[in-house]
Amino acid sequence: MAGNSIGTIFKLTTFGESHGEALGGIIDGCPSNVLLDFDAIQFEMQRRKPGQSSIVTQRKEEDEVQFLSGVFEGKTTGTPIGFIIPNTNQKSEDYSHIKDTYRPSHADYVYEKKYGIRDYRGGGRSSARETASRVVAGAIAKQIIPTIKINAFVSSVGEIFIDKPYQDLDFSKIESNAVRCPDLATAEKMEAYIREIKKQGDSVGGTITCVIQNVPIGLGEPVFDKLHAELGKAMLSINAVHGFEYGSGFCGAKMKGSEHNDSYNEDGTTKSNLSGGIQGGISNGMDIYFRVAFKPVATLLQKQDVLTNQNEIIVQQGKGRHDPCVVPRAVPIVEAMAALVIADYYLLNKTYQTQ
Repeated sequence: MAGNSIGTIFKLTTFGESHGEALGGIIDGCPSNVLLDFDAIQFEMQRRKPGQSSIVTQRKEEDEVQFLSGVFEGKTTGTPIGFIIPNTNQKSEDYSHIKDTYRPSHADYVYEKKYGIRDYRGGGRSSARETASRVVAGAIAKQIIPTIKINAFVSSVGEIFIDKPYQDLDFSKIESNAVRCPDLATAEKMEAYIREIKKQGDSVGGTITCVIQNVPIGLGEPVFDKLHAELGKAMLSINAVHGFEYGSGFCGAKMKGSEHNDSYNEDGTTKSNLSGGIQGGISNGMDIYFRVAFKPVATLLQKQDVLTNQNEIIVQQGKGRHDPCVVPRAVPIVEAMAALVIADYYLLNKTYQTQ
């Protein structure tokens, strides 16, 4: 299986399955002498881990990171950083009923057709549990770029949206509620809706908005390695993501150029920021902001038609521990993937400055 790595200079390769012994990763290209804040790394893991509230999956995992290499006396050595996250609360028997069936909108069918074998326990490699390794690497990436601030938050659940621009939101309130929505009145509505969906044995999708501030001018490469292209790829690699837009996004397609152009100030900043902080694929120093759309979780605790490996349609009901809405736990994943991309381009820019 290819496609397990991301990054050019700051490069992450992940490994492991949802119900294997452990998940893990190898980070190559991390600069030496970075004093790591291990508490900050574990905090990010706590934000992503299952069982953190009553509106998410009740799988209980401590998600404690064990570093195997690349760190000495609390500092990075410049050599590959190897780490694992042990799986301690697998209930593989919850998935025995899907051993010979393919669930709707899962990777079951295509994995088996492509590889001739699949790990049906929790989805194996296709499980969103794989993202735990990304959060570890993202937490380290954030420490390479400490002056750049990355804040993601839930901006919609189903038809419930925040009706304020991000500039009017207090990011310090993101962690104040289970939904991770900084607008508290909207957060209450979102949480109530997710609880109702959970009672129905159903699921619902939503969006996450991410804002990256204090970005230096010059991150990104023209043509195929544009900054927004890499951010889009990073976000679309997250499980359940079905859409990505930055700046004005799809709303910009409705506008005239005279409305959409970002006029300059004398200092090089722009009066508006419909470009989303990126022009020509390169950061322009303004805030980078984008939105990521997540589909509803495909596993339902309802009866559905499924396909068997004997090409028969049967009725089956989902079992196990699943999120009725994935977006609250996906917030730190979006931040982590953004940090990986920004840190990679930051280090690439430093190579230009030393030439």
